[in-house]
Amino acid sequence: MFRILFFFSIALFTSQIYSQTDTKSFTVKYTTDKITIDGVLDYPAWDRAESIGEFQQYFPSDSIPALQQTEIKMLYDDTHLYVSIKSYTEGDDYIIPSLRRDFRAGGNDNISLMFDTFSDGTNAFLFGTNPLGVQREALISGGGTRGGGFNTSWDIKWKGESKIYDGYYISEMAIPLSSFKFKEGETKWRFNSYRFDMQTNETSTWAKIPQNQLVFSLAFMGDMVFERPLGKSKTPLAIIPYVNTVAQKNYENDESFSDLKIGGDAKVAIGSGMNLDITLNPDFSNVEVDDVVTNLTRFEINLPEKRQFFIDNSDLFGDFGGQRDANPFFSRRIGIARDTAGNTIQNNILGGVRLSGKLSNDWRLGFLNIQTEEDLENDIASNNNAMLVLQKKVFSRSNVGMFFINRQTFEDYEFLEDDERYNRVLGIDYNLASADNTWTGKFYTHKSFEPGGGGKDLSTGLNLNYRSRYFNVIMDGIYIGDDFRSDLGFIRRTNIIKGVTGVERIFWPKTGKINNHAFNFFPIFTWNPELDYKNTDYEIRSSWGAEFKNQTRLEARMVNNYTFLFNGFDPSNSEGGIPLPSDQGYYYTNFEMEFRSDRRKVFSYTLEPSYGGFFNGNRFSFRSDVNLRFQPKVFLSLLVDYNNISLPTPYSSADIWLISPKVEITFSKSIFWSTLIQYSNQNDNLGLNSRLQWRFAPLSDLFIVYNDNYFVNNFEPKNRSINLKLTYWLNI
Repeated sequence: MFRILFFFSIALFTSQIYSQTDTKSFTVKYTTDKITIDGVLDYPAWDRAESIGEFQQYFPSDSIPALQQTEIKMLYDDTHLYVSIKSYTEGDDYIIPSLRRDFRAGGNDNISLMFDTFSDGTNAFLFGTNPLGVQREALISGGGTRGGGFNTSWDIKWKGESKIYDGYYISEMAIPLSSFKFKEGETKWRFNSYRFDMQTNETSTWAKIPQNQLVFSLAFMGDMVFERPLGKSKTPLAIIPYVNTVAQKNYENDESFSDLKIGGDAKVAIGSGMNLDITLNPDFSNVEVDDVVTNLTRFEINLPEKRQFFIDNSDLFGDFGGQRDANPFFSRRIGIARDTAGNTIQNNILGGVRLSGKLSNDWRLGFLNIQTEEDLENDIASNNNAMLVLQKKVFSRSNVGMFFINRQTFEDYEFLEDDERYNRVLGIDYNLASADNTWTGKFYTHKSFEPGGGGKDLSTGLNLNYRSRYFNVIMDGIYIGDDFRSDLGFIRRTNIIKGVTGVERIFWPKTGKINNHAFNFFPIFTWNPELDYKNTDYEIRSSWGAEFKNQTRLEARMVNNYTFLFNGFDPSNSEGGIPLPSDQGYYYTNFEMEFRSDRRKVFSYTLEPSYGGFFNGNRFSFRSDVNLRFQPKVFLSLLVDYNNISLPTPYSSADIWLISPKVEITFSKSIFWSTLIQYSNQNDNLGLNSRLQWRFAPLSDLFIVYNDNYFVNNFEPKNRSINLKLTYWLNI
């Protein structure tokens, strides 16, 4: 522990002294000309704009200029930021898998622009497009140090169009300044851009980023200087009403019903950096269905938040604690409850407010208050769910955050136990990020309060990561007391001390087909403080992986496991199965491989076979994800996940299947249809979700959503529903 604290102190110091050198900059000129967004740069205003280029290659090398260069120009007036992009190419054989908005950038031709409007190196707005003018936007949080800090569920109104020419394509954007948050009178934002060119298999960036960092890292950016100070960020009041009619039948209890729901959201700008989101009787029937996951562990699995109301500034609320084991706030807890049989069911949200954003360059504020509906038939209380957050930037890119969470029911329900009436959590986190992202980490301490709570109600952790071109090192320590509880969080288990130390050595061959390869050693140990710090679990991962210059990847792993069962556990989850004995430890080792093919190809796939021990038996698993595109309108995918569990008599063996085909058809940039089928014999469910979306106006949609679910064993229907939902985004 002292060694970890020593390294942590060094990192804290270096977060102040590290700095970028040779920062690029350019001037964004003011214009009064009217610019039409059509992919044709025939307006005199563009001739007066400063042109920036000199993109640097990020992949396959990060030490040379880009082979396919890009030229960007920007102008602005009182209401919009205008961007023109000229992307040079070797030909017109572009890879464009879909016409759908918010496409994934990897494996296809596109360019993205990142704007750090408060120059904090922590949060940024991203806008992107491709040769056909398909749009995408995202919010980047956490400095762009991890994939979870990249959220494409955020939506905003803006215009974009592209046009293909001989040897290049032109993209134009008109982004309302109201789409950003910034301080009045500001004259400088931080900026970077990254581009994927699939014909030469090149990824490039305007401000140079080393390959050991993510391509959307906010530690490596240049400056865009405005010719005149910006005015006040005048975000209009947005009213987003909806009407939803649903017809549903539950075949298990032979009940049918239909309903008409009306509700909506509102977005109100508070000052130049704050958003107030208001929701009344929200409906999330149009949200994409969750992917089914095969779970062979004893613990719950968390799934990403997709509901638009919770997206903006979501990192301000959800990035506290350890994301895997000790996250005190997990927004998906709101609107979900358990019935009298212990099944997870929807719990309606009556309404709520959410205030979040920047108070100043250094301070951020978040406040959330949501009321859920009572369901007396299922013994579910009406709860008020609230969270208050205050975050202060320190040093170059680090911050300190404090929060208070309160989940409370105000009614005196007979079915509630005394300790279920409220739960509160108070905590503080320090998030470390050095200027060049070499050092990142976290230190946190949280305490819970509830009726009859015990004294072991702390959750604390220390995390430190060192990332360089040749070495990655991670150290992580977690303590979760036996009495710690966060009803709105994701806490896999309590009464643990967990230690992680990982080391990765990376090699960069100068010749050959391999771009880089690495050896990784990653041990995870867990102890139980109540049992004289007994070692109850360990997982030791040893691996070698390689990334090839043609974008294929290969990895081989050996995993040594030890699991001590406190309670009986049937990993087969079979009806009438005999659980493995409790109060016993199990040692087992398995071998895994993973291969991902070149995503640029029309047909691409991922293969993940594994074989080895599993508790007191064996397990063979095979997972494959296959993709076939008929660009740019049809995209087909198939996920197959098979697990064969073989345990000695009298314990149950099982063949567990998850099969999930998906069809996505984009008829145009405004009409999309997708159908997802998910067969899981572990969940005894065959589900079909088919969704047709017509975007008839900016961020205004008509949805038709059909859901159908069947039992796997006899294919008898469970429930069936069809929704017709209309939403309209109105700026006032």
